[in-house]
Amino acid sequence: MRRMNTRQAIIITACIALLAGPSACSASPEVLPTPTPALPTSTATVTFTPSPIPPTATPTPLTCLSQPGLVLQDVVSTTKPPQEFLIYLPPCYESFPEEHYPTLYLLHGQTYNQDQWVRLGAPAIADDLIHAERSMPFIMVFPDDRYWNSAAGPGFGDRLINDLIPYVDQNYRTVTDRQFRALGGLSRGGGWTVKLGLENPLLFGMLGLHSPAIFKDNAPYLDKIIKDLPQEQRPYLWMDIGDSDSELGNALLFEQVLTDHDYIHEFHRFAGEHSEAYWSSHAGEYLRWYTQVWQKISEGQ
Repeated sequence: MRRMNTRQAIIITACIALLAGPSACSASPEVLPTPTPALPTSTATVTFTPSPIPPTATPTPLTCLSQPGLVLQDVVSTTKPPQEFLIYLPPCYESFPEEHYPTLYLLHGQTYNQDQWVRLGAPAIADDLIHAERSMPFIMVFPDDRYWNSAAGPGFGDRLINDLIPYVDQNYRTVTDRQFRALGGLSRGGGWTVKLGLENPLLFGMLGLHSPAIFKDNAPYLDKIIKDLPQEQRPYLWMDIGDSDSELGNALLFEQVLTDHDYIHEFHRFAGEHSEAYWSSHAGEYLRWYTQVWQKISEGQ
């Protein structure tokens, strides 16, 4: 390729400046200073429209997170009599089929049936705790003990331990570790909790005695079983009772047995009687205690 000389380069460069003026291409014998090429100008107005930026994706919240849990009726039909029970499944139970949950068995008082804890507000309290993220989701089981006055034979305790708990673990998504299975009861249900809980420490990590009607005939037996129970197998234990409760004397004697054997426990003596009004007013405290212990266990405390 033939290289242009300096003059030709200057002329061509000047011609490029035509947009700056019509005389820019006129050749001149004079020595011109080296021109600075001018940038082309445009009279058109250019409007820049940026491409739309897609919004940051936010997950759609599950509707179930703000809905109540479910209370269902179920029955273990292989026992005599059939062991009926209600079961509370927490919000979103069906939406997370891989999740397993701690389980709280709550026993009703004498002359009542499986719906007593439901009437006292336990499911609604659980919903509030879970919705407010003050508790991990959990299952509650409300067994029926309406046959307490029936003829002698395999009783409620046998059905609970040998039939109901295995049935629930097989048919519902429970955590089967003892530390995440709790047993609690009102009045006679509290008496059952003492007996069954201490007899089966490898099944339960927590025992809640709410105005317990301690079975009087079992007093010497309970003293011995607590004395012989290794510290590491002793379930967490809560006991409360009203200061006008007819069972207060027996409850205080049992609390002294716990103290004598260095059994770590909580004892609460509130104002009130042996009544549903008393239990209803403290039901929230009961459920918070169970769930707070689970939280400590899950955090390794």
